[in-house]
Amino acid sequence: MCVIFIYTMAKKMTIDDLVAMVKRGFDDTAKETVVDKRFYEVDKRFDEVDKRFDRIENILLRDHLNRIERLEDTVLRLKVKAGMR
Repeated sequence: MCVIFIYTMAKKMTIDDLVAMVKRGFDDTAKETVVDKRFYEVDKRFDEVDKRFDRIENILLRDHLNRIERLEDTVLRLKVKAGMR
């Protein structure tokens, strides 16, 4: 059986270490900004898709409403001819 002991000594913080830590922080922030930009672009595209679906839905609804009104008019004329109204 082999046992390995790892000893760590407290490392003193140097200016170079601090600079490296700050740089990593800014690099991570820059990456988040890129991700945020991509999400914004995706949101814009979904907004455009939503607008297109809304237009299609409105066209279909108008068409169905027109068809229903024509059918109601036809039924009314048939009732008048049949003497039911």
